[in-house]
Amino acid sequence: MPGESPLAAAKREFAEETGYKPRGKSIPLDDAKQPGGRVVHVWAVESDWDAGNLRSNQFEMVWQPKSGRLEKFPELDRAAWFGITDARKRILKGQSVFLERLADVISADQRGS
Repeated sequence: MPGESPLAAAKREFAEETGYKPRGKSIPLDDAKQPGGRVVHVWAVESDWDAGNLRSNQFEMVWQPKSGRLEKFPELDRAAWFGITDARKRILKGQSVFLERLADVISADQRGS
């Protein structure tokens, strides 16, 4: 959306794609340029959302190819929570930097407690 801050856009996108609006404090994990050249901004939020309650928005595309028939598909078909170690195995390589930053935030919080 024009004039929308990156954090506001992230919150809107998360709500659209999952059906959940996190209400906790947004912790910036900064941004990183991806291998394709796109810059991704990421925040962490401590919350108790049940990934089993995923309610994704839908998009339309022609399916099957060349059929001319529009079909609707969910933007996300499933969600799950993973620990940092398992997440490293599943996340896109260009986004793994965010897991490192999240681990640093968690470690600092634990030292401060």
